[in-house]
Amino acid sequence: MGRPKAWLEWHGSTLLYRAAAVVGRAVDGPVVVVAAPGQELPPLPSGVTVVEDPVEGLGPMQGLAVGLAAVADRAEVAFVCSTDLPFLHPAFVRRVLRAMDGGADVALPVARGFRQPLAAGYRTALAGLVTELLAAGDLRPGMLFKHCEAVQLNDGELLADSGLARHDPELESVVNVNSPEDYAAARERPPAEVTVECFGALARNGSHRPRTVPAATLGAAAAAAGLTLDRHVVAALNGDQVTRDGALPLVAGDTVSFLSADAGG
Repeated sequence: MGRPKAWLEWHGSTLLYRAAAVVGRAVDGPVVVVAAPGQELPPLPSGVTVVEDPVEGLGPMQGLAVGLAAVADRAEVAFVCSTDLPFLHPAFVRRVLRAMDGGADVALPVARGFRQPLAAGYRTALAGLVTELLAAGDLRPGMLFKHCEAVQLNDGELLADSGLARHDPELESVVNVNSPEDYAAARERPPAEVTVECFGALARNGSHRPRTVPAATLGAAAAAAGLTLDRHVVAALNGDQVTRDGALPLVAGDTVSFLSADAGG
């Protein structure tokens, strides 16, 4: 890419912020970012923690070992992804993790014609095995799959999930950006369509009626509704998550309800 992917701008936020926040929307456990030794990271969503990879230059397997070990005492399974998945949808994350309910060690999507080890589910107990493989010089994720039970999910199996089929029918969740050209093409695409509605004191001049707008973040959705996310306004995402985080990523199928935070609003 020629510059750190984590810092690449994405509709007012960064690729890393978006990836961490999308995963956070899909799971009910901790979200951890694995940083290279000495790596400076952009701001992260509230509650996301950072662990440092102690060894540089060993590739994604080393990051996988560090990340799994970091959450092993708090979660049995983890969704692992790279920074550069700007179209990752929470429905994809949930679908992959459900494939592990049968006891598999790894849920490996084989989407859009390729295996996706950096958009996959792993048992956190695999951290030790990954470390052993690294010590033996096995740096490729494919070597791990030979030593554990991995269930593969093809396009049809992934899209058997109705929510994923409805909101990400092309499985663009696994589309990454590996070059400046990839990034430019992805960044130029219009944001996903989301539904916005206003309630209470904010519902003026017909603004209470749901309408569809393109918005990559909560802040963009607020702007489309003629609002500013300040102490007077809060948003409810899909009827439950209440927030003022303007950088919170939005995805296809989201509904954002804006409410007055003032007494009586």
